[in-house]
Amino acid sequence: MPNQTVGRHLAQLNVGRLAYDQSDPRVAEFMDNLERVNRIAERSPGYVWRYTDAGGVAATETSFDGEDPRFIANLTVWESVEDLQRFVWDTVHRRFYLKRKAWFRPFESAHFVMWWVPAEHRPSLAEARERLRLLQRNGPSPEAFGWESVPDAATIAARRCA
Repeated sequence: MPNQTVGRHLAQLNVGRLAYDQSDPRVAEFMDNLERVNRIAERSPGYVWRYTDAGGVAATETSFDGEDPRFIANLTVWESVEDLQRFVWDTVHRRFYLKRKAWFRPFESAHFVMWWVPAEHRPSLAEARERLRLLQRNGPSPEAFGWESVPDAATIAARRCA
């Protein structure tokens, strides 16, 4: 399903709700490393852009889901699925991903979505929210898909479980 065409980049949105307030010591390891992980992303091959809120923070955007201070949204653009995969699974990001259950409440539906955008486009949170809702409503499509739609999904699943 993720058919990249010339002149297009991959947008991704990942959302979560912290299990505790952002200042709670039980999520300190996550909160204290957000900028470190974001800097690694920015230096990664294929990285294009990331959304930041008015304060320049990449992941603490409560306006995405009302005024919930525990809500976290991460919106980035990459040159390809492979570039995003390398960052997610082959950097320190993977260690934080594997510990997510200690910091986040489980979602009942999809909390991660990818879609193709024109190379010069920077998606808004409203656009990203709509793509996530599209995936939640209709399942994977060319307009909104997850890792399960990536050709080497078995490799990704193995990495997730390792």
